[in-house]
Amino acid sequence: MKANFHKKTFHFKTPSGTSRGVLTEKHAWFIEVWEENSPETKGIGECSVIPGLSPDFISFEEYESKLEEVCTNIETDLTEWPSIQFGVETALLDLQNGGKRIYFENAFSRGEQKIDINGLIWMGEEAFMKKQIDAKVKAGFTTIKMKIGAIDFEAEVKLLSYIRSQYSAKKLTLRVDANGAFDLSEAPEKLKILSELDIHSIEQPIKAGNWNEMAELCGESPLKIALDEELIGVHSTEEKKKLLKTIQPPFIILKPSLHGGISGCKEWIALAEEFNIQWWMTSALESNIGLEAICQFVAEYNISLPQGLGTGSLYTDNIESNLVVTNGQIKQQK
Repeated sequence: MKANFHKKTFHFKTPSGTSRGVLTEKHAWFIEVWEENSPETKGIGECSVIPGLSPDFISFEEYESKLEEVCTNIETDLTEWPSIQFGVETALLDLQNGGKRIYFENAFSRGEQKIDINGLIWMGEEAFMKKQIDAKVKAGFTTIKMKIGAIDFEAEVKLLSYIRSQYSAKKLTLRVDANGAFDLSEAPEKLKILSELDIHSIEQPIKAGNWNEMAELCGESPLKIALDEELIGVHSTEEKKKLLKTIQPPFIILKPSLHGGISGCKEWIALAEEFNIQWWMTSALESNIGLEAICQFVAEYNISLPQGLGTGSLYTDNIESNLVVTNGQIKQQK
């Protein structure tokens, strides 16, 4: 088995606001694998990081040093490197399926299945966010996910109230993502206020690592809580079980590049189902290559909730793909 990698920087069409600042570009590394006696057939996988969030990204030098090690020995232990784990796993799956960016042979990869997705609303000034919301509804989305926690909470509540005045809960499902922005002391009151706006769920209201406090919130909150960052860095089966048993969240949200690649997410899903916890999957700003792999992976399951897979149109220089989004659904066009 041979392997190499190359880096590509993608550029956002519009600077995108998050609780960790405004993003204008996104770095990714692509790992290719092939058999020495058959170099014309290559599998490709994406190693995608978000600085400040990805647990395996400290510096470009360290990250690329690990990639060089992986290309020398493809069986290197990547437990602590989930984004590279995802890249290697998907590259090997692609190679196994003929190097055609088919990671899972299923109804989605054959172009027969559409997946419901949420429309993502980026943080920004009120007028900018309103414009995004109206555009998503016009485009046919029935579920919207809004980032909160960066501007004044009262302004965010006002904006959410505006959405509800225009679109009832029957017409539009609202998800919000706080990215751990609420203080422990203020979280219960903020969750109560948000629950009055017919919101479906809130991702990570308080910072990760406060298991007991998060468990208390999940038990008492009138608004359902979904864990996201909480799952980062939790690797062993026992630790995963302990987290889910302690917190007992209604939902978990999985990102292969952050939560252990394909194999790590498979384990999270199996445990979530064991504990009667619902889940959905989202991309972590991957390019179309990583997004294709995640969509095909999701389609291996009998899903009922909209997934967070609507990030393919973010970049001016994305890699060409046959993924298309229409009426709030993503499909692999054939």
